Amino acid sequence: MSKLLVHLITGPENPTRGALAFLVARTAAAAGHEVSLFLAGDGVGYLRDATMDAAQGIGTGSVREHWTALAEAGVPLYASGMSSKARALDASGVGDKTVEFAPPDRLVELILEADRVVTY
Repeated sequence: MSKLLVHLITGPENPTRGALAFLVARTAAAAGHEVSLFLAGDGVGYLRDATMDAAQGIGTGSVREHWTALAEAGVPLYASGMSSKARALDASGVGDKTVEFAPPDRLVELILEADRVVTY
């Protein structure tokens, strides 16, 4: 199976695109691929519970439902530390989600390790 990195930089202002990123990651994980999800830029906004609960894409489903499936599948979730800090988001703001706040060099490593990268 392949290694896929899904890189979400689009924020809650476009829930259809955001939900699509989570859906693609979920679908790939369910198919047995090794998946990582990296949120950066405005995409880190989805880590807030209220935002995740409200985000519903048109034809792409619920971000919360996709997130739950990803967590159950053990898909690692990374968030840009710089993007998170700029948006006043830290470990206390993500609830019970397992998230690694990562620097840009970790994103570069994930890109180089992946067979494919998709960005939303």
